[in-house]
Amino acid sequence: MSRRMFLLAGAAACADAWTPVASADQSPMAKLGKPAPAFKVADTGGRQRTLAEFRGKPVVLEWTSSSCPFAAAQYESGRMPELQRWAAAKGIVWLSVLSTHPSRGDYLAPAQADAFNRRRGGAPTALLIDSDGTMGHTYGAMTADHVFVIAANGTLVYAGGIDDSESRDPKEVAASHNHVRAALDDLLARRPIKVPSTEPFGCAVSYAG
Repeated sequence: MSRRMFLLAGAAACADAWTPVASADQSPMAKLGKPAPAFKVADTGGRQRTLAEFRGKPVVLEWTSSSCPFAAAQYESGRMPELQRWAAAKGIVWLSVLSTHPSRGDYLAPAQADAFNRRRGGAPTALLIDSDGTMGHTYGAMTADHVFVIAANGTLVYAGGIDDSESRDPKEVAASHNHVRAALDDLLARRPIKVPSTEPFGCAVSYAG
């Protein structure tokens, strides 16, 4: 078993009902170098958010979880809120996404999800509630934290893990190389993305079984 798969298996022991990302007949539409798939998903305030709404701005999609220790470490370390605030200052839209199905024990209703995000210091542009998993399956989101970066022209330019820590230890997260920050730095500098793809790690997204 690889270390990455061990992390996924270990995370499953820490939370109930973690499941694989998608069945074989649910191939993701998101492809690097191609236009990012459209979506229409309600945020925690009930507002429908779409990719078209943010046309002309870079967009980050961060899949997250209320129970995953790997996602928790990103926030406990301060790295994720710091990156979200930095992105906002640069005019980058940051959308955190919960694709947890209501049948799962770690599902949060919108008001609960909003409160949870505030408690952990999250600072995204919006927190989306993708409870039926449509957006997650479209992008092929596998884990918390699986992250996708979309350029201002709508092209998907990065897909993968948040950093190289593969850790649930906030200290290791704080000392890691952040793949998403590096991709955004390249994007803002109008350079080719040096590392456009990495393997995601963490807890599998809790889609419907």
